[in-house]
Amino acid sequence: MKIAGNKKWLWITGLALLPFAGMAQDELHKDVHQFSIQQAVDYAKKNNVQVKNALLDVQMQEQTNREVTGSAYPQISASGSLVYNAKLPVSLIPAEFFGGTPGTFEELAFGVKWGATGGVSISQILFDGQVFVGLKARTTLIKFQEKNTEITEEAIKANIYKVYYQLVVSKTQIDLLDANMELLNKLQHDTKVMYDNGFAEKLDIDKLTVQIANLQTEKTNVLNQISNGYLGLKVLMGMPVKESLVLTDTLNDQQIKDGLLDAANFDYTQRKEYQYADLGIKLAEFNVRRYKLSKIPTLSLNGYYNKNAQRNSFDFTGKGDWFGISAFTLNLNIPIFSGFSANARIAKARLSLRQSVNQQEALKLNIDNEIQTAQNNYGSAIASLDYQKKNMELAENVYQQTKKKYEIGTGMQTEITQAQTNLKTAQTNYINSLYNAIIARVDFLKATGKL
Repeated sequence: MKIAGNKKWLWITGLALLPFAGMAQDELHKDVHQFSIQQAVDYAKKNNVQVKNALLDVQMQEQTNREVTGSAYPQISASGSLVYNAKLPVSLIPAEFFGGTPGTFEELAFGVKWGATGGVSISQILFDGQVFVGLKARTTLIKFQEKNTEITEEAIKANIYKVYYQLVVSKTQIDLLDANMELLNKLQHDTKVMYDNGFAEKLDIDKLTVQIANLQTEKTNVLNQISNGYLGLKVLMGMPVKESLVLTDTLNDQQIKDGLLDAANFDYTQRKEYQYADLGIKLAEFNVRRYKLSKIPTLSLNGYYNKNAQRNSFDFTGKGDWFGISAFTLNLNIPIFSGFSANARIAKARLSLRQSVNQQEALKLNIDNEIQTAQNNYGSAIASLDYQKKNMELAENVYQQTKKKYEIGTGMQTEITQAQTNLKTAQTNYINSLYNAIIARVDFLKATGKL
């Protein structure tokens, strides 16, 4: 008999099967964390690797925005060069210039051995439509990354809620196992008294011993599953597995039922995924505008100031002239024909925008499906929880009445064995219904954007 239901712990155990999750926990821990569900979520926001990386994406986008902003500022640079003419260039000059024979030439080397140049240049964009669109898109880009971080945090939060409260409910599971063992131990003691007085068989005692051993084995397995569940929760939170974690919140049937679980006033904008898709559409619109503005003229201003000197020897710090030169240029670039590439980029950006709009519409359908499914599952889980709780109470009452009949000699061993089996089955179903109700509640809150 599996009170917890192995399938309910499968995904928790899967989280624990990470390379480091198999490490044994020390009994003496340096750090003990006593966390409510909110404290566990807050801890995960600071320490979960996925959340930390999403926050780094925001910072990376901030630096990208600084690049875009920087392109609108003046660009100033300095340069310098030093030239050594190992062999001066030779020119042929008519000899008659120097009184020589006409038709002949003299070889003359022009220039000096050393030359140096230094200067400063500046450029400033006066008008560029693509740059201006990039400047306008900066805020939306930051919001886009921040929304992605919120989506990551919400996914982690949902999993933490499920694991946290399943571990809280596991205490009820252990309590039921302990109560069953206490009942069987008392029944075994009473049966032994009856056996000593000749009113029971040794086989009856042996059957109870087997049942107690089975329950003890089951409790050991459940405790191991719970231990793995704690490891999985620590992994989700980003907590070192060797640190101790104590869960302080409690949970009962009424808490699972309480809350605003009505989707009547739901609006798509309550979902972070929808907000994220909406920002994606805005960015796609910016992209279309950027490519459109690439077809209009751009205007920029460039200027420079240089000084140069020439020497026959390497001596630029002593006497000698440095000659200055400067100029300013106003550049107007008018696109006339680009081989239709600009039109192709605009068309491609528009198609990408249509894809973003289609994805948002598809998201609406998925959200509707999630809400309806979660609503159905939650309603079914609550109904099952109520039914299984009443059934467990009835099974316990049947067991107590059967036990009394057995003790006074009007009942049979097979009857009390069957009553015990029915009780354990009812308890199993109740625990499973608790787990199902927790998951259904979390899924519904997440689907309606209320988690």
